Amino acid sequence: VQLQAYGGGLVHVGDSLRLVCAASGLTFRSYTMGWFRQAPGKEREFVASIKWGGSSIAYADSVKGRFAISRDNAKNTVDLVMNSLKPEDTAVYYCAAGGRVIVSSMRSDQAYDYWGQGTQVTVSS
Repeated sequence: VQLQAYGGGLVHVGDSLRLVCAASGLTFRSYTMGWFRQAPGKEREFVASIKWGGSSIAYADSVKGRFAISRDNAKNTVDLVMNSLKPEDTAVYYCAAGGRVIVSSMRSDQAYDYWGQGTQVTVSS
């Protein structure tokens, strides 16, 4: 299984970015996909996740209304559109795939089986 995340970069406060995670080696449509992030000196935290059919979506309170997660089961990709970026959004962003994620555990990194390598997002003030 490979999860390849890309799209990160250096942006300014208020800018937007779109992260993409391309998955291979798994039956993508059967997996819940999630985005997590880790800032320097901090623990990894949940950002957003989407169930296989897109029927259930969860966001961290800190990004709700600014970020949007979506998936394309035909292309095996999951996107994270990030708007109104803030300095506190600076982190390495990881995508993850979970085969047995129930709705109540969508925010837990323990529920995910596979992880990508991460892409750096830096928001400059």
